[in-house]
Amino acid sequence: MSLKDFLTYQAKTSSNPIGFEVSRAKGSYIFDADGKKYLDFVAGISACSLGHRHPKVIKAIKKQLNKFLHVMVYGEYIQKSSVDLCKKLASFLPKSLEVTFLTNSGTEAIEGAMKLAKRYTRKSKFIAARNSYHGSTQGALSLLGVKNQKKGYGPLLPKVSFIDFNNNKQLVKIDKNTAAVILETIQGGAGFIVPKLDYLKNVKEKCQEVGALLILDEIQPGIGRTGKMFAFQKYRVEPDILVVGKGLGGGLPIGAFCSSKEKMKKFENKPSLGHITTFGGNPVVSSAALSVLNTLENDGILDKIKEKEKLIRLLLKHKKIKKINGTGLMLAIILDSQEDAETLVKRSMDMGLILFYLLWNKLAVRITPPLNISNRDIKKGCKIILRILDEMT
Repeated sequence: MSLKDFLTYQAKTSSNPIGFEVSRAKGSYIFDADGKKYLDFVAGISACSLGHRHPKVIKAIKKQLNKFLHVMVYGEYIQKSSVDLCKKLASFLPKSLEVTFLTNSGTEAIEGAMKLAKRYTRKSKFIAARNSYHGSTQGALSLLGVKNQKKGYGPLLPKVSFIDFNNNKQLVKIDKNTAAVILETIQGGAGFIVPKLDYLKNVKEKCQEVGALLILDEIQPGIGRTGKMFAFQKYRVEPDILVVGKGLGGGLPIGAFCSSKEKMKKFENKPSLGHITTFGGNPVVSSAALSVLNTLENDGILDKIKEKEKLIRLLLKHKKIKKINGTGLMLAIILDSQEDAETLVKRSMDMGLILFYLLWNKLAVRITPPLNISNRDIKKGCKIILRILDEMT
């Protein structure tokens, strides 16, 4: 594969892509075309929960490949891996979230959640947070909390208002015309901002007061990244609709939104086919996702997340680091300047460590390694970071 072909034939998301050519990946490492290995502190933007090509995930995929691939559009045939995945998700969730609709991606799950909120409440107003990110499709883009990012794509959905995350005073904007408030349980693109004490609980109480739903977007913080299977479990709140994706698929594309049986039945009639997808619930992807959940549950991985976070925070002490945002293995180093952040990411690549940026906070560098990364590799990666910061001083 050549860089020229990549630049010529594949649509890109920026005018200056990294252009790193991947030959293979295994565990916490990615290898380039020349065979050089890179320690992965990004995990596909939190998507590769168990690292690359985890043997249990690969085994589950191969087993399903030998049975059947796609056979029918979503929701018509009984496909064991998909049913088992939904049942497994329900085992971790409260009864009010026991029914799951499987999709192809997180942004598609956001779209489904928005439709469900409209259908159930018979309202159309949404409230989202400034500096939020929920995806790039039209509905999800309407909820995006950075005005400049939406230029050239209007008109988007009307009746979308914005509040500041963690600002309790602005909850008065949630009124009787509100279908749903949608928030990231932990704000990702903003710099891994965690909710303050009782903030999400206060949002839920205000929603209940006016008859609105609370949608929590856990596309990034869900599936063990915070040390809990779902991040909302850390913050004493229960959403009306939960959205997940990324880390659920073990490296394959998936999204899902969960709610109560009562709410989900609204898709079944008046009209029927209220939300449909061709490839959502694909049996191969579902098999991989089920393996991810079983492995997280049975291999003691979540029990070690807090210890790994503590190790990273202990090691990454440097005068260039202003603070470390986030929780669990969803962490962001906050540096003095955008130039420092860019330099750290670029130089780390040269030294065999993969770091990356966050969308809106230009001072931030993400640390979201595989959840099963070894302490040895954590120490190795942090040593590289500190060496680069020393050279920048």
